[in-house]
Amino acid sequence: MSISGDLKRELPILMTLMCLIVPALQFCAPESCYEETISQVKAGFYQTGTGNIVTADTVSLYGLEMVSTPVYNKSADLTGISFPLDPSTESCTYVFIINGITDTVTFRYSSFPHLISKECGYSMFHTLDSYNSTRNLIDTIIIRNRNITIPYEENIRIFF
Repeated sequence: MSISGDLKRELPILMTLMCLIVPALQFCAPESCYEETISQVKAGFYQTGTGNIVTADTVSLYGLEMVSTPVYNKSADLTGISFPLDPSTESCTYVFIINGITDTVTFRYSSFPHLISKECGYSMFHTLDSYNSTRNLIDTIIIRNRNITIPYEENIRIFF
């Protein structure tokens, strides 16, 4: 088999290109995701009147319709908690049991997809609009940051 004159001249160029392109394709290979991808509401506990951080003796938290799968179940000595919002709806109701006293809080929000990275894909971020709460133990909830995203930044303060 004979190689034509044009191909003989182009062969070194093609070989050089192949040597450059093949390793470059490895950079396009899927990599592992090492970033946090779940956005959650971050809530701190504060004492009414002083505004000081307070430690709850025990905390249980579950969705109103999800009693059998608590987010927290009698967790002890917490100064704050994190919990998810359901991106398929515009409101979520949680039952908070702090130091044995029960309150119900409904959060209203909007959700939108956010690209974390090509390795990690998308996450659902939220914008917290408002809340309604019973006032058995919880006195006030202050929304400090409406944007529920990945960073570990406090979104709400729960005063009791």
